[in-house]
Amino acid sequence: MSSENQVNSKHKIAIVTGGSRGIGRNTVEALASRGVDVIFTYRANQAEAEAAVATIEAHGAKAVAIQLDTGRIADFDAFVGKVKEALQALNADRFDYLVNNAGNSYHAPIAETTEEAFDELVNVHFKGVYFLTQKLLPLINDGGRIINISSGLARFTVPGISAYASVKGAIEVFTRYLAKELGPRGITANTVAPGAVQTDFSGGIVRDNPVYNKMVSDQTALGRPGLAEDLGPMIASLLSAENRWVNGQRIEVSGGANL
Repeated sequence: MSSENQVNSKHKIAIVTGGSRGIGRNTVEALASRGVDVIFTYRANQAEAEAAVATIEAHGAKAVAIQLDTGRIADFDAFVGKVKEALQALNADRFDYLVNNAGNSYHAPIAETTEEAFDELVNVHFKGVYFLTQKLLPLINDGGRIINISSGLARFTVPGISAYASVKGAIEVFTRYLAKELGPRGITANTVAPGAVQTDFSGGIVRDNPVYNKMVSDQTALGRPGLAEDLGPMIASLLSAENRWVNGQRIEVSGGANL
């Protein structure tokens, strides 16, 4: 099948990891509002996943939720099998967009960071992203799009988050290599780096801790922390044809943090 025919299917299909909450949830909703069907993963909360499916379908798009711990690389082959089944349910055999969003957080100074916590961060934010992307490459259409979620912390420093920030830095390098190696297939790869966002990430510290919220606000040009709805539409836009010539880039979406 030609590249042109592959990308001109009736409905675009996106795979979004961690699509039941926070930035991922807003992303799948923004995609659905643009007529994109969605396959998304959730780690544990099936009720949240079902609510996300209902919201997506209310936008007139189709959705399939699949449970996956993105840090368990051994489960990826089984997951790919479920993706193939989901694609069949969506009357397709390939998908168009991949958003590697799922993640966890960890706060500890370098002197107190444990090897166990470090390994978990690597598995979720780097090794898992690397090999899940590898497993899905045969299923993504030529001319497709890949977005990996990084963090503003890969540019500026906040003591106590070195391990998390370091694996996000690795993702930014990986993304540039994806862009280069997948160029012959017309597939773009970019990184979106959110600043501090008011979700339940990191225990909801940005949203719920007034001191931390004020600190972030004072360091941000637009005077507040981000919201999930600041990110989802931007990610959906970056996946669209209007941004087809954006490739291998790191795009920070932080309201102007630490300028």
